[in-house]
Amino acid sequence: MRGAFLSFEGIEGTGKSTQSGLLADFLRSQGHRVVRTAEPGGTPISLKIRELLLSLDSKGMDHVTELLLYNAARVQHIKEVIAPSLARGEIVLTDRFCDSTCAYQGYGRGIDRQVIDALDAVATGCMRPDLTLLLDIDVETGLRRNKEMNKNDRLELEDIAFHQRVRTGFHEIAAAEPERIRVISCAESVESVHEAVKDIVVAFLKQRNV
Repeated sequence: MRGAFLSFEGIEGTGKSTQSGLLADFLRSQGHRVVRTAEPGGTPISLKIRELLLSLDSKGMDHVTELLLYNAARVQHIKEVIAPSLARGEIVLTDRFCDSTCAYQGYGRGIDRQVIDALDAVATGCMRPDLTLLLDIDVETGLRRNKEMNKNDRLELEDIAFHQRVRTGFHEIAAAEPERIRVISCAESVESVHEAVKDIVVAFLKQRNV
């Protein structure tokens, strides 16, 4: 039996990794086999690509180069982690997937959606998570949270207008796929957000008999 593929999405500072970890712990406590991963990353090759993408030394990277590298990392991630885990019947939780590419490289960078979709078809076969949890917060608060945690990579140094475009992109993507993508405000406490995430996921898994 195929497992379930869940993604966490959102702008910087929304607590995706925190919520993914809390959900993984909860699901394991319920007897589920869970694989927790993140993009770009998840495999040795993908992690090397991640270093290149996020390094402050890569400030001059062309937008198309960036898009190609994210897709290259995703190919390895699917082949080595996501697809095998799903085939074993496990629940896969990933911090970011294809929606981030559409939001950041499409809305943020301004790359044509047809180009993004064409590359996605090659890299993933248009693979989509079964459920996406879009954590939402205003840009200023998100960036402030990251600064307080001393996070400092190339994308986080983009101006506020860039991150506003990305957030708008996530909202439009979610509006186009309301059955798959559930929007959760993360302006409240970590515990409150976790409860909201848990309620959605428990109902989803029950519906799928997972």
